[in-house]
Amino acid sequence: MLTAASKLEATTANDAEQELTDGFHLIIDALKLNGLNTIYGVPGIPITDFGRMAQAEGIRVLSFRHEQNAGYAASIAGFLTKKPGVCLTVSAPGFLNGLTALAHATTNCFPMILISGSSEREIVDLQQGDYEEMDQLAVAKPLCKAAFRVLHAQDIGIGVARAIRAAVSGRPGGVYLDLPAKLFGQVMNADAGKKSLVKVIDAAPAQIPSPESVKRALDVLKSAKKPLIILGKGAAYAQADDEIRALIEKSGVPFLPMSMAKGLLPDTHPQCAGAARSTVLKDSDVVMLIGARLNWLLSHGKGKTWGDAPKKFIQIDIEPKEMDSNVEIVAPVVGDIGSCVSALVQGMGGNWPAPSADWTKTVQTKRDDNIAKMAPRLMNNNSPMDYHGALGVLRTIIKERPDAILVNEGANTLDLARGIIDMYQPRKRIDVGTWGIMGIGMGYSIAAAIETGKPVLAVEGDSAFGFSGMEVETICRYKLPVCVVIFNNDGIYRGTDVNPSGGPDVAPTVFVKGARYDKMMEAFGGVGVNATTPDELRRAVNAAMDSGKPTLINAVIDPAAGSESGRIGNLNPQSVLKKK
Repeated sequence: MLTAASKLEATTANDAEQELTDGFHLIIDALKLNGLNTIYGVPGIPITDFGRMAQAEGIRVLSFRHEQNAGYAASIAGFLTKKPGVCLTVSAPGFLNGLTALAHATTNCFPMILISGSSEREIVDLQQGDYEEMDQLAVAKPLCKAAFRVLHAQDIGIGVARAIRAAVSGRPGGVYLDLPAKLFGQVMNADAGKKSLVKVIDAAPAQIPSPESVKRALDVLKSAKKPLIILGKGAAYAQADDEIRALIEKSGVPFLPMSMAKGLLPDTHPQCAGAARSTVLKDSDVVMLIGARLNWLLSHGKGKTWGDAPKKFIQIDIEPKEMDSNVEIVAPVVGDIGSCVSALVQGMGGNWPAPSADWTKTVQTKRDDNIAKMAPRLMNNNSPMDYHGALGVLRTIIKERPDAILVNEGANTLDLARGIIDMYQPRKRIDVGTWGIMGIGMGYSIAAAIETGKPVLAVEGDSAFGFSGMEVETICRYKLPVCVVIFNNDGIYRGTDVNPSGGPDVAPTVFVKGARYDKMMEAFGGVGVNATTPDELRRAVNAAMDSGKPTLINAVIDPAAGSESGRIGNLNPQSVLKKK
């Protein structure tokens, strides 16, 4: 008969013969099983060892200087790859820093998973004051598409699978995965652990539009006298590039790309109405939206931007609730963009009527006139530079290097670059997105270089750069082919504002005069250049793109150049008051 002591000895001996695994390795194995081989994050308690182990197991772990920037990197990785970008943060403050990027990803429909270590449930629920105690799941839920917590090692496979499927299915978005500290060290049988993992099958299944909705949309489009197609970043995310080109060219309809949809067809395409934006929005009678939303970026589909002529809207979107969000959608087409556009092309048959020649000629004439008016301003060699002279240089460089990724943020730097720099390939322009948020620049640049292997040109306002500027050390540390150009006009909007009280403090929008941001890059072993003319800027950017070395160019812009909030000054209540 076995005593309790002998039973314990037998059990211990049996365990010694079993191969064991733990929470650390189960999370790593679950990510690798589903092809998630890159993590963006900031190490610290309780996830430092997890980062080390993930790197040892072949996952690429990119360590940032701030969680928000790591989160932005993960969000744009999701946009570029259609797989969830993964951001790893510590608990409480680190989680909150990453949460801004998670909300940004959800708003922009980018698939992303924020994984954060957290305090134990029994301490959090009794509010006993643990290290960085916070009910992170409750905080995250309202700000993302889905949120899950894993408490037991055997549930890690299911937890990761649910996060992946939630992030990419339907309308993509951000997902929070909460991992309490104890979970990492939980031990279980390795064979059982392996069997508990889940490989996600068909995470984002096609959603086919109804034949009736396709026919209705084509009937409305065919009835148009002045049709317009608007492409949004959802169309770029879909990677249905051939189908979208076929629809536009077969229909003959002018198209207007939103900023991150630029390059789906080249901006120089004869049907592109980017340079005639005001005309086509105001005068069109039927508008087809493909992966674009009638939010503030399109004046909610109403008002003076859209003119007095009545409009009929066709909308293609995977989310049924998006329809009728601001105005009536007479022809909603619900489904994934690839399936919807393919069905529309097929339904058009072989003899689709071309739009009115008067309409297409009007659009072409307006576009050509605006381009011709702009051309001389883009060719100046002023010192200090103005925005147009500097952007004219970058416009030519992108034309010569269409495969490069353009990252863009700022106020005037963003608004003007959006219209001046032509794009030639899809998903080569990434910017502030739906919220118009500042601070995405360095995180986006790092992820774009990592995920695509392409050179990156980041065009930054000096204010926007300040949100993530310390990540130039990260760029240098990983030796990434990123060239950062800072449009430095000594302030926000412009550097000439004065303190209205006459006091000693500078105006709230004014920075240090003559700042040398290029010295920051030099401090970390990168290349720094101070450019004062368009010719100097051209030489510096070309040298950086040729070398692939981390480079920061301080582009000196006239402090008086720029206008408040670029083209959206009307959103500032004081600006509105001044106009009345």
